[in-house]
Amino acid sequence: MLRWMKKSNANDSDAYTSTIDGMKKVYKKFVRPLEELYRYQEFYSPLLTDSDFDAPPTVMLLGQYSTGKTTFIKYLLETDYPGLRIGPEPTTDKFVAIMHGEQDQIIPGNALVVDQRHPYKVLTRFGNNFLQRFEAAVIRNPVLQGLNLLDTPGVLAGAKQTVNRGYDFTGVVKWFADRVDMIVMLFDAHKLDISDEFSQTIQACKGNDTKIRIVLNKADKVTNQQLMRVYGALMWSLGKVLATPEVARVYIGSFWDQPYQNDDNRKLFEMEEEDLFKDIQSVPRGSIVRKLNDLVKRCRIAKTHAYIMSHFKNEMPVFGKEAKMKQMIANLPKIFQQIEQTTGIPAGDFPNTEEFAEKLKTFDITKLAKLNQAMIDALDKMIATELPRLMAQVPQDQELANDDYMMSVRKRDGGALFEADMTPFGDGATMDILTTPLLVKEFVHEFEKLGPSSDGKINGTQAKQPMQESKLPNATLRRIWTLADLDKDGKLDLREFAICKQLMKMKLDGHDLPVEIPDVWVSPMAE
Repeated sequence: MLRWMKKSNANDSDAYTSTIDGMKKVYKKFVRPLEELYRYQEFYSPLLTDSDFDAPPTVMLLGQYSTGKTTFIKYLLETDYPGLRIGPEPTTDKFVAIMHGEQDQIIPGNALVVDQRHPYKVLTRFGNNFLQRFEAAVIRNPVLQGLNLLDTPGVLAGAKQTVNRGYDFTGVVKWFADRVDMIVMLFDAHKLDISDEFSQTIQACKGNDTKIRIVLNKADKVTNQQLMRVYGALMWSLGKVLATPEVARVYIGSFWDQPYQNDDNRKLFEMEEEDLFKDIQSVPRGSIVRKLNDLVKRCRIAKTHAYIMSHFKNEMPVFGKEAKMKQMIANLPKIFQQIEQTTGIPAGDFPNTEEFAEKLKTFDITKLAKLNQAMIDALDKMIATELPRLMAQVPQDQELANDDYMMSVRKRDGGALFEADMTPFGDGATMDILTTPLLVKEFVHEFEKLGPSSDGKINGTQAKQPMQESKLPNATLRRIWTLADLDKDGKLDLREFAICKQLMKMKLDGHDLPVEIPDVWVSPMAE
C-alpha cells in the first residue's frame, strides 16, 4: 500500500504527522461528536472510520456490458486478475475491488466488509444479495501499490433492464461514486445508445462531476469519417444525461493489446492514451486534496444539519409531536429559508427538501437534540485554523505520494502505465514457443536492411517504423522493446531484434507476452 505518512516525533501531540493523520484527529474531535448528537448518519452518509481516511485512492469503471471495462483493466495491469472473465455478453456480474497483495486471492464480500483494513463495512446495509455480488481480487502488481481499481457489472440495456438484480444497484454505485477518486465511463463506438439503467447510473454519480472521465472505446473499428460522427453523437447523448454546461473530457482510443483494425488514427489514439494514463497516474497525488475537500464539505453539511435538527427540537410541543412534525415537514422549504436568514448559512449548504422530508417521516422524534452552540463554535474555529494548517501540509504529502507511486510503477515489470525512457514507444503462460530455441539467422536479412551501426546495433528510430507496421498498440510495443532490450542500452543487436520479432509474432497470434525472456532464446548454444 502507498505510504502516505511521514515519520514524526510521537511525543509531539500538537503536530500532525501527515495530512491524513490530521484529518483523522480533527474529524474525531470536532466533527464526529456533532454528527452523533444530531444523527447525521441517518440522513446522509455513515460515520467515518480510520479506514475511510487510510484507504488507497480508487478508480471506478462504469459502462454498459461489453464496452471493454474488464479488458481496460487487463490492459492497464498487463495481466489477468483472479476471477477475471471477458466476453461479449454481460460477464462481470459483480463489483470487484482489485487491490495489491503478496498472494493472488479472491476475498468474498461477506469477509471483506468485516475486515477493518478496508472501508467497506457500511456496505452491509445493501444486504446479503449485494454482498454475494461483491468481492476483492488481490494480485501482486506494483501498479496497484497505492491505487485500487473497481470493476463493476455491465449496465443492462434493452429487455435485460427489467431484470431485478436483487439489490439497489444505483444506490451501490452512488456509494462508491461519492468515495472514489476517479470515475471512468466507457462507451462502445458501435453502441452509443444510453439505456434507462445507465442513465440512472450516471445520475447516481451526480455531485461528482469533476471525477468523471469519458472513454470512447473500440474506436479503431470505425473509419475517420465515422469516428467524427460517433464522437458528435456521443457528446449529444451525454449532454442530455449529464445536464451540465461544461463539456465532458472524452478520451478516444482502443484500450486493449490487439492490433488496430483501422490504423489511420494511430497518432490520435496514442496521444489520447497518453493523456488518460497521465490522468490516472495523477490520482494518488490528488487523493489527499480530494479527501480534505470532502472533509470540509462534510463539516459544512454537519453544521447545517445541526441547525435544522435543533430547530425541529425547539419547535416541538410537549403534546402532539407527531402532528407538529407532519406540519413542519410540509413547510420544510420555508423552515430552510428561515434558518438561512437567522444563521447566514448559504442556501447551497441545505439538503434537497424532498429527500430530507422522506427521511424525516421515519425519524425517531425522541432523538431530537437542542442546539449545542459550543460544539458549532468549536467546529467553526477548527475550519478557520486547523484546516488551513492541513492544507499547507498537502503539497509535501502530495510529493511523497506521487514519488512513491511513480517509483513503484517505473520499477515494475510491465503494465500500460509503465514508462521506460530508453524505448522508442513512449515518453519517457508457458507455451511451446517459449521452450523452442530462437533461430536468429532467420532475421539476419531483415536486420541488415535497417542499417545497423558499427557496433552491430540499431537504435529506436530505426526500429520504430517496422515495429509499428504490426499495428500493435504502442503500450504493447513498448513492453516488447523492454523485454527484448536485454542489456538495457536503448538499442537492439541481432539477437535482441530476433527476440523482438518473435514477441510481436506471439501477440499477433493471440498469445500473452512472457514475464521474462526464456533462457533458451538468450543462449546461442541452444540453437
